[in-house]
Amino acid sequence: MEKLWSKTKIGNLELPHRLAMAPMTRSRAEEDGTPGELSSLYYAQRASMGLLISEGTQPSDDGQGYLWTPGIYTEKHIEGWKKVTDAVHEAGGFMYIQLMHAGRMSHPDNTAHHRQAVAPSAIAPGVEMFTATGMQDIPVPRELSKEDIQTTIADFRKAAAAAIQAGADGVEIHGANGYLINQFIGENSNTRTDEYGGSIKNRARFAIEVTKAIVEEIGAERTGFRISPGTPLGGIQDGEQGPELYLYLVKELAQLDLAYLHVMHLGNEKLLREIRSIWTNPLLVNRAGRALEDLSIDLDNGLADMVPVGAWSLANPDLVERLKEGAPLNEADPATFFGTGSKGYTDYPTLKEVESQKG
Repeated sequence: MEKLWSKTKIGNLELPHRLAMAPMTRSRAEEDGTPGELSSLYYAQRASMGLLISEGTQPSDDGQGYLWTPGIYTEKHIEGWKKVTDAVHEAGGFMYIQLMHAGRMSHPDNTAHHRQAVAPSAIAPGVEMFTATGMQDIPVPRELSKEDIQTTIADFRKAAAAAIQAGADGVEIHGANGYLINQFIGENSNTRTDEYGGSIKNRARFAIEVTKAIVEEIGAERTGFRISPGTPLGGIQDGEQGPELYLYLVKELAQLDLAYLHVMHLGNEKLLREIRSIWTNPLLVNRAGRALEDLSIDLDNGLADMVPVGAWSLANPDLVERLKEGAPLNEADPATFFGTGSKGYTDYPTLKEVESQKG
């Protein structure tokens, strides 16, 4: 794991090692989308991860999908996130806020406005979602008009500006995991017949236009992009053209000179190698299902420049120290991944705390 501890750069940031904290939904924001009281502590505890990528943060009212997720489009949101970024910076870390528009992966019961969700096409994902009254089928969304699409792009732009105003070092555009941008990419979720549907170029258009708007607003050196080729999340199917579409998208994004590309890697090794050959800027690879001993495998093979870590960093605020010392890790408690309060959020002990309790 020697390469894991070498210094690297993301945009203008000098990072102490090649680990990063992956974005993870925690559902602990206030009802209006302002980060909760414990969020500053949660992220600051994990500042030794170097680069922290926040939980998915909606760029607008219509962007919300789940209960108690944060937003970044009001003054109160900005004030809330400023407390978080200040705490992270004071603890020596850096923070990107992930901009996530859930699109059709939403339910009216989960949003303040109770409106029908929006998507590229009026096609339900065919999956259930947790709501305050339990699991419910996700209803059919409203198809975005061309005017709606331009408004949504503008929402992303404003949210990126708000993130920088809130002290974030950059933003990550969430183009993965079955959410809005991924819905435009998906063959079965986008049946449009205009310039945003049909061909590879058209299905990638929304992702590229969102990215260009954000780059224009805050700069390429502060903009990352996340993809998840082949993901079945949210009922998405890439179709036979999926790999070709992602290679086209990556080539287009590469021309924008972004700070990084973040790949949720689900096993298509050929595609990952092809993406690596196209993408010369920093590449973050989160390999699904990897064992701890394989943490640096993609770094060692030259397929990645950084390694984002999810549940291990969630359960171990001092993950860097534990890995360097070969110390055992805390086990993550899935029952507390989402919800309210400090349990399973800010109460995972560090090595020093464990030792002091023994003493």
